[in-house]
Amino acid sequence: MTAMDPPAPNEQEDEDMLVPRSDLVEGPQPMEAPEATGNTAGSQPEEDPQTAKFTWRVENFSRLNVKKLYSGIYELGDYKWRILIFPKGNNADYLSMYLDVGDSTTLPYGWTRYAHFSLAVVNQVHSKYSVRKETQHQFNARENDWGFTSFMPLSELYDPSRGYLVNDTCVVEAEVAVYKAMDPWLYDSKKETGFVGLKNQGATCYMNSLLQTLYHIPYFRKVVYHMPTNVNDMPSASIPLALQSLFYKLQYSDNSVATKELTKSFGWDTYDAFLQHDVQELNRVLCEKLEEKMKRTVVEGAIQQLFEGHHINYIDCINVDYKSSRKESFYDLQLDVKGCRDVYASFDKYVEVEHLDGDNKYHAEQYGLQDAKKGVLFVDFPPVLQLHLKRFEYDFVRDIMVKINDRYEFPLQLDLDRDNGKYLSPEADRRVRNLYTLHSVLVHSGGVHGGHYYAFIRPTLSSQWYKFDDERVTKEDMNKALEELYGGEEETNPGINNTPFRFTKHSNAYMLVYIRESDKHKIMCNVDEKDIAEHLRERLKREQEEKEQKKKEKAEAHLYTVVKVACDEDFAWQIGRDVFFDLVDHDKVRSFRVQKLMPFNNFKEEVAKEFGVPVQFQRFWLWAKRQNHTYRPNRPLTHLEESQTVGYLRDLSNKVQNAELRLFLELELGLDLRPIPLPVRTTDDILLFFKLYDPEKEELRYAGRLFVNGTGKPADILTKLNEMAGYASDEEIELYEEIKFEPTVMCEHIDKRSTFRSSQLEDGDIVCFQKSVQGSKRRRCPDVPSFFEYRHNLQVIHFRSLEKPKEDEFCLQLSKLDTYDEVVGRVAHQLGVDDPSKIRLTSHNSYSQQPKPNPIKYRGVDNLFDMLLHYNQTSDILYYEILDMPLPELQGLRTLKVAFRHATNNEMEIYNIRLPKESTVADVLSDLRMKAELSHPNVELRLLEVFTHRIYKIFPSSENIESINDNYWTLRAEEIPEEEKNLGPHDFLIHVYHFMNEENQNQMKIQNFGEPFLMVIREDEILAHVKIRVQKKLHVPDEEFSKWKFAFVAQGRADYLQDSDILFSHFQSLQRSGIYVAWEQYLGLEHSDNSPKRSIGANQYRPSHEKAVKIYN
Repeated sequence: MTAMDPPAPNEQEDEDMLVPRSDLVEGPQPMEAPEATGNTAGSQPEEDPQTAKFTWRVENFSRLNVKKLYSGIYELGDYKWRILIFPKGNNADYLSMYLDVGDSTTLPYGWTRYAHFSLAVVNQVHSKYSVRKETQHQFNARENDWGFTSFMPLSELYDPSRGYLVNDTCVVEAEVAVYKAMDPWLYDSKKETGFVGLKNQGATCYMNSLLQTLYHIPYFRKVVYHMPTNVNDMPSASIPLALQSLFYKLQYSDNSVATKELTKSFGWDTYDAFLQHDVQELNRVLCEKLEEKMKRTVVEGAIQQLFEGHHINYIDCINVDYKSSRKESFYDLQLDVKGCRDVYASFDKYVEVEHLDGDNKYHAEQYGLQDAKKGVLFVDFPPVLQLHLKRFEYDFVRDIMVKINDRYEFPLQLDLDRDNGKYLSPEADRRVRNLYTLHSVLVHSGGVHGGHYYAFIRPTLSSQWYKFDDERVTKEDMNKALEELYGGEEETNPGINNTPFRFTKHSNAYMLVYIRESDKHKIMCNVDEKDIAEHLRERLKREQEEKEQKKKEKAEAHLYTVVKVACDEDFAWQIGRDVFFDLVDHDKVRSFRVQKLMPFNNFKEEVAKEFGVPVQFQRFWLWAKRQNHTYRPNRPLTHLEESQTVGYLRDLSNKVQNAELRLFLELELGLDLRPIPLPVRTTDDILLFFKLYDPEKEELRYAGRLFVNGTGKPADILTKLNEMAGYASDEEIELYEEIKFEPTVMCEHIDKRSTFRSSQLEDGDIVCFQKSVQGSKRRRCPDVPSFFEYRHNLQVIHFRSLEKPKEDEFCLQLSKLDTYDEVVGRVAHQLGVDDPSKIRLTSHNSYSQQPKPNPIKYRGVDNLFDMLLHYNQTSDILYYEILDMPLPELQGLRTLKVAFRHATNNEMEIYNIRLPKESTVADVLSDLRMKAELSHPNVELRLLEVFTHRIYKIFPSSENIESINDNYWTLRAEEIPEEEKNLGPHDFLIHVYHFMNEENQNQMKIQNFGEPFLMVIREDEILAHVKIRVQKKLHVPDEEFSKWKFAFVAQGRADYLQDSDILFSHFQSLQRSGIYVAWEQYLGLEHSDNSPKRSIGANQYRPSHEKAVKIYN
């Protein structure tokens, strides 16, 4: 038997897996497989499966008026299946679809069934746009259906132009492969493979596969271990320490490892853990963050040494002696899959020479337009070569992203010196042998709307491959694994009708990692405990010992139970401090871990030692949970019950499995505070507990307890209650019964002339009393009911500066009933601001986990509850700003952020223009004129609306500023050039934008960047003259400007121009046709955007609805 200290509130083991919370829909909720997470059975077993393909045509789909719909039964050998759909979504704006065991109710106890399956909604117009998701699951009685709550957006499904509903019929397919039953709980990854997996937090399989790949590059692991960390650092606040901790556990743990500390160190919350991202994008963001953390340390530059290579972009003129080249670095290479059979074909395409001739000639400095060759060659490859396979591309016709599941092969050994080094530039060091060995393959299983990531890795570069699929690690046959990862289709047999069909493989390689043979000895180095900081070893060994102790206690848990004993001392300490409703927080009373078979009389001896109360002076009461959800002492134990075991009494008092036994220890103390014999309790006696409320101090405390006669009246005990409170014996007091506090407070006045029985008072009831309220003094909580109402609405609010929306700065306990003035008053006091009206608050968006775009207006809400409410969600976060003027004054003004480029230093500066709301654009420019540095005092200004590097509007000077939205658009002011002031009939004002033509990428071809501007062109002006003016305006050097191309861009297409072209004619024809839209038709300046160091490839494959990966710390 062990006495235990009260545990810390909300204590939870770190390795607990996060699971999404969802509401029930008419019975059991179908199980979700966001990307076939740790609930799956892992790697497929060796035996051949039984397979089949089912098709379900759902007619009158849009007119279905049911929440969920089952298909008929489909048979696969001895197995029966059916498809379950939620046509209007399962608590989501997505079609929800699951595979269900059709005969689960008739199967024998303990049944289990493992299946690998895909579900699809067929596109009946273009089958290649069908939406398909793939997963695997171990079905059982508890989880007899599995699938996808967010299968595809309902907006796409119900759009008639998309092709998913034809004649109001939806075609659903399921491809199922059933394997012999497997018990995932019996599988031990460490025992079977020597490696352990990573736990999935919800949708973090993409991160798990990347972390396993990086961990199994020993040199990378060694570098991480050598990053300086401090003994006082916490892993959840230090990325280096969290990554060191994770790698250490992967190296030495016997069980799968949690990643919560690492994601916390990223600054992620639960919301981020349920967002799936692109694995290559995370790779880039993580490596950049580690590079930043490694600066000025012994491992500075290690990331570059491992992953950085260089290539040269060149243009070589054919007929003149002119060549232009630019050297760039890369950390990974993006290889085309579509149209390429293997990696070599992709490299051939990567270095393929493009001929610039005809209408596409190159403008060479001093030589004009010339025929030229354009291409890329590699200067050097890194020791660890990461190849990102472009499995996702943008379909311009359908305006959607699609996944490329084509067969694509990759060799175990990759020779990039092949064909006499055709991939290498002349300046490459030919002494370096670029022969690479395949180390790992990251796999994506599923479609463009979601899926599952896992990794195949050769940790020692031997012939043995391992599959790392979240928690499960399995050995894999090399040839079989590679064949599966190539993708494409295979012909299979459904098993019962012997009709073969083509089965598309939706699991295929997404990222390849190769290690150069000549660097293998360095990269595949030995990593042992000497590489790990001593403080880290000690910390993790201590954690492991604590975990082992918990594991031991858990294994023995069925032999023990917990007994919690509360007494008057606990009530007196907690009521008014930690507890206001009910009597006690049972997690903060003395706790005993005892064997269930211990006789209760023996347990009383232990209590006597702990409390110093002899057994004969103890009386124990059982607690009971009432129907109104309160928890009160219910009745004392009988002598017969006390002769039973502790386990018997626990079962007697609690129907919940593994619940604890809770007891109230009644004892009496004499004047010397020593225990004395307990009073004899008669059948008419009622045990009541009393709380005293002071309305002046708004304080509540425990006053004591009394046995009262049920036929007596409260008036009989008033003198005793005054004595307990320390009042005069004739003090007028009021009594209230504390009845319940959830979901609303119920506290009723007690008639002092009625009997206790007639007032329906019983054992364990709580009576609150206070002095009678006299006088007209207004108090916030004049009586017990109002005080309880106030306390019931109290909530701890986390305040964050609007400038740092991810960081809690301070917390305040406030009531949801507090008025606007009371809330800002408390915040001002906390911040040391004299004038509370200078505090402006902004509510929290519970869905995006960001501040709402618009702040709370001055006294624009009645109370705190209105500030916290977001649709049907209540938050506990508010954002604050300290203003330079009172908010009521500020609200009469409009603040606009206006960008303006200085006339002398040419730097762009943002000005905050604050004017009355009735002001016009002319007033804005007038105010700016006094703040900004102008080229001339009398120069004219204009205001533009800029978005995505395009000018969308030139504001009239008379426009009211209240209608201008600068939350999403950039406002830019500029001086009006002299040439624009007096446009003649033969002049035309055009838009000029910078752009890149991403013709080698699979997203939109035209990508604008930089600062757009306006320009006047003349009716007969040729492009060559316009170019001179553009170069002069932008101050571009001749050498750089010679590389620029000029194009007329309309509706996303670029029509390249010659120097002799009359530009005016292009714009004039569109204007006459009536389809001219200024920002859509413009003069495009095509050249490289030199601002980013690395390509944007990771982002361009992210679907538009997907949030970018960010590491905040």
